[in-house]
Amino acid sequence: MNRTVHLLALVALPLAIIGGLVLFARGAGVIGPGAGYVMRVDLPRGGAPMDLPEVTGGEDLPLVVIDPGHGGHDPGASARGYVEKRLVMGLAEALRDELERQGIARVALTREDDTYLLHNERYRIAQRLDADLFLSIHADSAGAADEVTGASIYTLSKEASSRAAALYAAKENATDVIGGVDLSQEDKVVSDILVDLSQRRTQERSVRFAELIEREGQDYLEFHPQARRSAWLAVLRAPDIPSVLFESGFISNETDAQRLASDEGREAFAEAMSRAIAVYFLREATNREGLDDS
Repeated sequence: MNRTVHLLALVALPLAIIGGLVLFARGAGVIGPGAGYVMRVDLPRGGAPMDLPEVTGGEDLPLVVIDPGHGGHDPGASARGYVEKRLVMGLAEALRDELERQGIARVALTREDDTYLLHNERYRIAQRLDADLFLSIHADSAGAADEVTGASIYTLSKEASSRAAALYAAKENATDVIGGVDLSQEDKVVSDILVDLSQRRTQERSVRFAELIEREGQDYLEFHPQARRSAWLAVLRAPDIPSVLFESGFISNETDAQRLASDEGREAFAEAMSRAIAVYFLREATNREGLDDS
């Protein structure tokens, strides 16, 4: 009899504790109907016309579409009190201003406020605007591994350049999944763009731009030891626009985080990236002239 009582006590005590905690939480408004723990997000606009951002800068210049990653309900990475979606907006605005100041390019930002956009909405903005270059800006967190530091440059590839690149792509692509539903499913034509031989030139131009970012950024930016990477990143899938994702650093690293949040860090980023963009467009113009003369 005593053994039965002991067994019942062992089972009942944890259940009683859990039940008490639940009742307390409901009473405190932590859980329960209307407690506010359900995430509400604005869903994609379906067939509604896409609002295009303002294009700024001088006329007759090539157009760069800058994509500050994440936004809205999707904050991106966070660490040390820093939030990715805000940091990358600061970098995007600094680059826009520098490109305009130097008269290098016209510029449009995919988002100008705390708005959530699907990956395919981002690059379709670039397509609708007939952009000449697409740059998506991000920052990352390595969690407790606060020694991981430095910027990386991603281009699109069917095969990831490393396991780390594959994991990063999986994490970034997953931001379009809400409640287990992928809101940015593409048709087979878009999913298979890399097998189309007509896309090789676009991919080659993306790689050339990535190379220029690394070269022009040596005196301004701190790069990860494996700075050049490739992966199947959804935001880079525009088949007709050279596209690069710039991973600006790790906000889980104190030095990186302070750099990305500082005026000096934003200025260094804008200087390096604007130099790379200027050289890229100069080379493209030279190549076109060479083709016209041949």
